[in-house]
Amino acid sequence: MEPGRAGTDLDSRQLSEETLRYDGATLETFYHAKNWRNYWISRVCPYVSGDVAEIGAGLGANTLLIHRCGVRSMFCLEPDEGLAARLRAAVQSVEGVTASVGSIRILPAHAFDCIVYIDVLEHIEDDQSELERACLLLRPSGRLIVLAPAHQALYSPFDRAIGHYRRYNSATLKSCAPPWLRLEKMEYLDSVGLLASAMNRFVLRQSAPTLRQILLWDRVMIPASKVVDPLLRHRFGKSIMAVWVRD
Repeated sequence: MEPGRAGTDLDSRQLSEETLRYDGATLETFYHAKNWRNYWISRVCPYVSGDVAEIGAGLGANTLLIHRCGVRSMFCLEPDEGLAARLRAAVQSVEGVTASVGSIRILPAHAFDCIVYIDVLEHIEDDQSELERACLLLRPSGRLIVLAPAHQALYSPFDRAIGHYRRYNSATLKSCAPPWLRLEKMEYLDSVGLLASAMNRFVLRQSAPTLRQILLWDRVMIPASKVVDPLLRHRFGKSIMAVWVRD
């Protein structure tokens, strides 16, 4: 069985409970990765408009960035009740943004111009069914945007510890989307960061990065990736971004 798919060496209940405990700490650590967030939002922002749904919004750090893209409204969903409470507090004073606990099953059809998954789809076991449901929520010409970790070969104890079922490449991410969505853009980001992910996968095998490691990656590797990625035509990177359009 492929690592990180339906089975692991932990039983599902243990993994679920560990993930919920660990996830908040992980989000807080990655909150310091400001250069990374500014980088990916610069790539995502041109495709975001209108009424937006953010799935798996966590603590709201990404929400505030997406909101600055000039959206009309945002509806943010977070399945974990503890994180959802903190998310509500983070966005309560932001005009046009609301937050709720739950999954996309609670959302009405054809209600959104854009649906965004930022480092979320890899946490969902049945990713194909998830994107099929998401597609039903889009209005005509609406966009579905996914940012996810890349390359299954780099699946590490860190991925397992935070509840990742998988990592993606261009082929596997394309295969998740319903055939009635048209792929508008797909690219890799953070080519230099591949070195850090490879180091962790094959040497360190850590289940959690330290704050010092996050800051090194964010302050040194991300600025380098912003220079190198265009030279490589965004064909390599430790993250992958895709944009689909509902025709």
